[in-house]
Amino acid sequence: MPVLGLGTWQNADPEACVESVRAALETGYRHVDTAQAYDNESSVGEGIAAADVDREDVFLATKVWIDQLAGDDVVESTEASLDRLGVDYLDLLYVHWPAGDYDPAETLSAFEELRAEGRIDRIGVSNFEPEHLEEARSAIDAPIFANQVEMHPLLQQANLREYCAEADIELVAYSPLARGEVFDVDVLSDIAADHGVSEAQVSLAWLREKGVTAIPKATGVDHIEDNWASLGLELTDEEVARIDAIDREERLIDPDFAPDGW
Repeated sequence: MPVLGLGTWQNADPEACVESVRAALETGYRHVDTAQAYDNESSVGEGIAAADVDREDVFLATKVWIDQLAGDDVVESTEASLDRLGVDYLDLLYVHWPAGDYDPAETLSAFEELRAEGRIDRIGVSNFEPEHLEEARSAIDAPIFANQVEMHPLLQQANLREYCAEADIELVAYSPLARGEVFDVDVLSDIAADHGVSEAQVSLAWLREKGVTAIPKATGVDHIEDNWASLGLELTDEEVARIDAIDREERLIDPDFAPDGW
């Protein structure tokens, strides 16, 4: 899984979505993330088709929404996602939240069926805490490849990072720029100024140092290219430690159906 991807949450304007996906792929991105709930899978698929990049070179992920997590619904909704995306398979399919119709055994057995049929390559979950990951891992024989969660310097997810490292589960960070709040954090601004880069690049480089894949949303070419440039930024151990020491825990995504106590 490429360590930097393009997030498409709230990228609902069809033309803008197609163009951002195309531009990202032609910039060098090879990881694109969407979801049934984003209502843009068709546009994402058009963007992939429009880019001068082979489908086999693109790591494509989508997510099954919470009202489609009963067994048969998982299969039917995933087939619909494949049709909208215009592809034969997904590199990664996520359970979007442990909520709604989610049942570990029933839901994930359907994911396992899709994997056995070659419709998906990897099984993922999203917004899972360690207790949910334990249940998921016990429910099926196939590995849980990734857990996608909100993570950024203002929500560092230390406990979850430790659990996933021990369980060999990849962490994928959505909202890795804290929905723009990273631009107002003095530590990040100081480090950015020292390197002549943006606070966004510093945040993405910090996540990479933690072994976390980031999928920042970007629609404009300037932001797409700025985020991509983060791959060339190397933070010192002292800079990483300064970011680690940011003493804030600001969860920005917290819907009513989110897990209790997270």
